[in-house]
Amino acid sequence: MLVRASIEPLSWENTFFGVNSAIVRVDQRAPVLTTDALQPWSRVQAKIPAANTQELDALQQLGFSLVEGEVDFVLPVTYASGDPGAQIAQTADIPALRRLAEQAFAQSRFRAPWYAADASSRFYAQWIENAVLGTFDHQCLVLRASTGDIRGYVSLRELNTTEARIGLLAGHGAGAELMQAALCWSQARGKKIVRVATQMGNTAALKRYIHSGANVESTAYWLYR
Repeated sequence: MLVRASIEPLSWENTFFGVNSAIVRVDQRAPVLTTDALQPWSRVQAKIPAANTQELDALQQLGFSLVEGEVDFVLPVTYASGDPGAQIAQTADIPALRRLAEQAFAQSRFRAPWYAADASSRFYAQWIENAVLGTFDHQCLVLRASTGDIRGYVSLRELNTTEARIGLLAGHGAGAELMQAALCWSQARGKKIVRVATQMGNTAALKRYIHSGANVESTAYWLYR
C-alpha cells in the first residue's frame, strides 16, 4: 500500500521546540512516500481525515503512530444573544494567562514522549501570550471573578470577512459564558460562522460545543513518526 505526499519543514515549531521536524501533505501528484525520504527528520507529523483509511494504513506501515484524534466544529453566529461581560485581556494579564494555559492543555499532541515534558505547557503559554498581543490569534477575552482574578479565557482569530476561529478556550464552569463571549465578539465583527477544533478525547469540550449549537464538520487523526 502506497501513499503519495510532499514533506514540508515546520520552521516555527523547529525553532520553538528545538527539534528537526516536518509534516507530510498527502498529494496524488507528489512522489511516493518512502522511509528513505523520512529518514532525515527526527519527527514527522501527518494529519489525515479519519475516513481516509487507506492512507492511515499506509502511514502506519511507514512507522507512523496515532497520537490523537481531532474534531472540527462549525457554529452559526445566530446563536449569539446576551453579552456575558467578557473583557479584552491586557498585557498585565499575560503572566496569569500563561500560568492558566500551562495547566489547561497538558495532554495535547505536543506531550511526551513525542516532545519534551514541558513542551506542551510552553507552547500553549506562548499561544495565549501571542493572542493578547494580537500576533497569532487577534484577541483574547477574559472573564473575571469579583476579586479580579481570571476565571476563564478564550482567544479568537478573524479568518475572513464571514468566519472566525476560536483558538484556546478554558475556564472551570465558565464554558457557556466563554462560548457566548466568542459569539458576541464574532457577531460584532459581522461574522456568520465560528470554527473550533478539539481533541476526540476531550469529552467536556465536545459536549460544550454541541450544547452551544455547533455541528461536526470533519474528523481527523494526527500521526507522528
